[in-house]
Amino acid sequence: MREFMDYVHSAFYEATGWRRDNSYAALNATTDALLNFSTPRGLRLTLSALASPNFATSYQLGSVGVVDGSISYLFSSVPLRVLLTPQSENVPLPDLLRSYRPLTPVARRDDPSLRRPDDTDKTNESLLYGRLYLPRSQLEALLVRRLSPAFQAQFSAVSGQHLRNGGTALGLLQYDVGRYALEGLASTDGGLLGFRGVYNFGGDLSSKKHTQQSTTSPAENGSGNGDKERIYGRFSTGGEIYYGTLNKSGGISIGARFATLPDHKGTPLSATLTLNPLMGNIAANYAVMAGKDCSLATRMEFNIFSYESSWAVGMELWRKPFARSRSFNAKLEWRLDEPEKPTEKKMAHKKVDKEEAENDEKEYAGVVKARLDQNLRLGVLWEGRVKSLLFSLGSGIDLKMMNKPFRTLGLEVQFSS
Repeated sequence: MREFMDYVHSAFYEATGWRRDNSYAALNATTDALLNFSTPRGLRLTLSALASPNFATSYQLGSVGVVDGSISYLFSSVPLRVLLTPQSENVPLPDLLRSYRPLTPVARRDDPSLRRPDDTDKTNESLLYGRLYLPRSQLEALLVRRLSPAFQAQFSAVSGQHLRNGGTALGLLQYDVGRYALEGLASTDGGLLGFRGVYNFGGDLSSKKHTQQSTTSPAENGSGNGDKERIYGRFSTGGEIYYGTLNKSGGISIGARFATLPDHKGTPLSATLTLNPLMGNIAANYAVMAGKDCSLATRMEFNIFSYESSWAVGMELWRKPFARSRSFNAKLEWRLDEPEKPTEKKMAHKKVDKEEAENDEKEYAGVVKARLDQNLRLGVLWEGRVKSLLFSLGSGIDLKMMNKPFRTLGLEVQFSS
């Protein structure tokens, strides 16, 4: 389950106008969320709170053989309360749990005419995050500083006696102008230096014609079903190169992605192809939102040097609460509901449609996620809400060992206020 602190972290980027998905590192974010979700182990409880618009806390206690836990604190210089719902009983489950997330529309910072009126960037804003793991006394820290509308710096560090050299530190500089984004990184782990970037074209970066037409009705723009069939998306291509100054080894990779944008009238989809020429690895990823309540993903990998291959498939299925067939009073009186008059029925139907459109994202009862790979390892996860508690129940199953198939089993419970 997505942790509360990550939920708050995302709200900071939304408040400052930074696009996390406009990065080479996020090229496979959609399929990774559908195929690489983690299943809980043992029992874990989390209590979180947004104590003020700028300050959040989280306390976690778990039991996997031994009792462990963590204490987390987060501070944001920009208020976040207006951008998120901290109460666990009110937070929309898709905001917290949905894996398939359409790309955020990218506005070109070098061309103000292509930006939406509400698309603003904040500068000189900061986020501070710290987490202490017990009983290992491992400390994790993160600092994010927005230096300009297109420039952001991050510094993260992990300290612990069981880690090599007592810990590691990572510095990241990000430059994003919409059409392209560049990142430079340096890590103390192996003296790693790296550079990566992504270039976007098509879709919302080509013109603003589609956005204007999408606000009109099919009868006005004459598109009809043709507009629904027209694929409207963004192409992204990029690469990365890195070198370890201590171990004298490096690597390189290139990739390309096509993903539909929120204005697309048809089926949302994302397709990615990545290549590591030095290692000979080729990976193809595909994800599709087959329906409003169902998402599917698949991944195929192949090595041209060893001829080894692997595959994985995943699914996400949302469930809504069961609808009531009769009113509560009718059940008490042991009768059927009285038939509605045609006019009343029509007005009630319109009212129901309006309420469903407004509250569609809030009425989900939970989601079931599953994945399967070439080794017949199955991961199953059920996430949802009971009263004011968010829960995540999952298991890792090895279908090759039917005498003892359950490799992991766990339950996570979260409460936030």
